[in-house]
Amino acid sequence: MMFPAAATAGAIEPRRPLKRRVAAFFAVMAGIAFAPAASAQLNIDINRGAIDPLPIAITGFLGEDPSAMISQVVTADLRRSGIFAPLDPATFIQRDLDPDAEPRFGDWRIINAQALLTGRVTPQADGRLTVQFRLWDVAGGQQLDGQQFTTTPQNWRRIAHIIADAVYQRLTGEPGYFDSQVVFVDETGPRDNRVKRIAIMDQDGANLRYITAGLSGGELVLTPRFSPSSREIVYMAFRNEGPRVLLLDLTTGRTELVGSWAGMTFAPRFSPDGQKVIMSLQADGNASLWTLDLRTGQQQQLTNTAAIDTSPSYSPDGRRIVFTSDRNGAPHLFVMNADGSGVTRISGFDGSYSTPVWSPRGDLIAFTKQVGGQFAIGVMRPDGSGERILTQTDVVQEGPTWAPNGRMIMFSREVPGANSGPQLWMVDLTGTNIQRVPTPGFASDPAWSPLLN
Repeated sequence: MMFPAAATAGAIEPRRPLKRRVAAFFAVMAGIAFAPAASAQLNIDINRGAIDPLPIAITGFLGEDPSAMISQVVTADLRRSGIFAPLDPATFIQRDLDPDAEPRFGDWRIINAQALLTGRVTPQADGRLTVQFRLWDVAGGQQLDGQQFTTTPQNWRRIAHIIADAVYQRLTGEPGYFDSQVVFVDETGPRDNRVKRIAIMDQDGANLRYITAGLSGGELVLTPRFSPSSREIVYMAFRNEGPRVLLLDLTTGRTELVGSWAGMTFAPRFSPDGQKVIMSLQADGNASLWTLDLRTGQQQQLTNTAAIDTSPSYSPDGRRIVFTSDRNGAPHLFVMNADGSGVTRISGFDGSYSTPVWSPRGDLIAFTKQVGGQFAIGVMRPDGSGERILTQTDVVQEGPTWAPNGRMIMFSREVPGANSGPQLWMVDLTGTNIQRVPTPGFASDPAWSPLLN
């Protein structure tokens, strides 16, 4: 089975640092000198719970289109993170700021900007674009970062996400998550005859494309998951021939059959090294966890009880697995070694737990919890301690997936009504920054990719 290959934009040349270029006469006439960036102190501590967003001024990038659109996407990325508070450009005193010139820091202090981002887009003779930016510490009067990229015009949105990641990392000390994608199940049509297709988009909802056909009353697709390289997706498909696990190459558009088994199959997911797929296979009334080696085809059974074991997720180092099991009655969370030994229950006794997924940082496990008619998305440590509920409602919400930096969680939430269906939402680890992720229709089963760059 073949689907059209995804459109690929031109390559992005490796980023290059920008050193400040100021002619001697400028320094003499203005009576200033640039201090070295290494001594800058501006940073945000994102490990202390709720924080006040940092006021940042983002000027319109100079140059031809898509200069304005790049600065708009950077602004939207940083605002959505909840860590930054981009200032209204109408308040700017200094305008059309040349990124190669030192800002008038006093003008930016007046409007309470603590950081300042400037940039330029320059067309090249071969049709490509060079995009440069500089990040400034307003209080310290110093440059914090400066880079430039050369790429094809159709890559402009990705350049904007990369710049937002650079700002995030320079000011927080941790990687960002903006240059990433989300794969999910797109749902259209009436509730009793939904057409489901696998779709992929940028993390902000842009550049959406469909990567499976979607047939009314036909193939049902579920639980798409990225490979560690982000170049492949494994997912479930149900049709007349029964459940199948399929592997889709996003570069070529080719779909391969991983396996088809007599019983039901659930929740396939890659191992951290990308060499195996772990899943739940049902037989004789129970469901056990198995791995399939993608190189050799060898299968290994990890659990074997009179229970339903499902929704496995590896720790980032591949040494442990968290999963859901009803072996103690209601569904709860368990952790075991990667070979199936050392099974330990980690969830509490109130309510039921499902869809666990290990943070890419390794420090937390996200989960869905149902108790007293309420549906919650929460996190706990791998030993079960420190459980925190991030969002809780009386409508179904489920299926958390982590941003690549382990700071945001995306999930699906049911929309009530006669023609109800799921939407994508995301929340940060404080539980205070919760927002809907735009999709053209109903959407479920999200999975966040690693960083693309």
